[in-house]
Amino acid sequence: MPSLKSRLVGLYLKLTRKKAFSSAEELHRWIARDRLRRDHRPPPAIALRHSIEQRVIDGCPVYEIPARTRGAGHVIYFHGGAFCFEITRYHWQLIADVARRTGARVTVPIYPLAPEHDFHAMFRMAMETYRAVLGETPASQVVFMGDSAGGNMAVVLTMLAAQRRLPLPGRHVLISPGLDMTARDAMVEAALDDPWLDVPGGMEAIRLYCAGLDVADWRISPRHGDLSVLPRTLVFSSTRDLLHSGTLGFVEGARAAGVDVELFVEEGMYHVWPLIETIEARRARDHIVAFLQRGTPVTQPRSRGKAVVAAPVGTRPGPTLPG
Repeated sequence: MPSLKSRLVGLYLKLTRKKAFSSAEELHRWIARDRLRRDHRPPPAIALRHSIEQRVIDGCPVYEIPARTRGAGHVIYFHGGAFCFEITRYHWQLIADVARRTGARVTVPIYPLAPEHDFHAMFRMAMETYRAVLGETPASQVVFMGDSAGGNMAVVLTMLAAQRRLPLPGRHVLISPGLDMTARDAMVEAALDDPWLDVPGGMEAIRLYCAGLDVADWRISPRHGDLSVLPRTLVFSSTRDLLHSGTLGFVEGARAAGVDVELFVEEGMYHVWPLIETIEARRARDHIVAFLQRGTPVTQPRSRGKAVVAAPVGTRPGPTLPG
């Protein structure tokens, strides 16, 4: 059973944030509210503590946390938010924690958002960011890390890079990723138990960013792309997340394609739980740090969370949408 704090967070999400995804109209209202108050800058305390620098790529801000440990790697972090919402302080807290504990350099692209922009603008900026990083760091030392929609971006960007014959990143860390947008019926069923995400607003978010591409296109649903090009991957999922069964389908497909995938499942948790400070989040973050530091499979945590390293994944077609 989740901790008391996690259960309270889940209740809060159900009473507040789930409304944003309850209909297309509500999603647009929440986007308009986000535009009035959004601020992509890192919180001042984090910016000062990590000496964060800023540059511009393709007209968009990109933040850089300098490396503290030589050879610790270079993380590119793609934030979630249904491709429509700005990076939050919760993202920054996770990013800062990973940077502090691993000593890695971290690049945070503030990519353009829907509905003002679409898939093409987002991935043009993301690709330019990756090209810039490749000019500074060997691809084998680069990690694509992202939550929700950002997890989708990590996988799609790797596939696009492979298509363009660019060097590919050495690893992925995917937190509650949205990887298969085709299973609407399963989403409707899963929405009943998800305290945060829902189908109508989620499908509207997909419509806003997909630039007319079919949801089954691998650029929107990378579960249906060439998974064999993916690097060693750590995936986090939770059982009360609309994305869960779709994530299991991705893991099954990637393993069948020969990809080394480690799956960490937290029972009873909600979408992107590692971002919110709880016992379960600390467990997940420990797992991320171990994965980034050791470069070898991490041990199973002493917890209710499960690290599934090699066993086949039993699953049915499942719901995914970016949160």
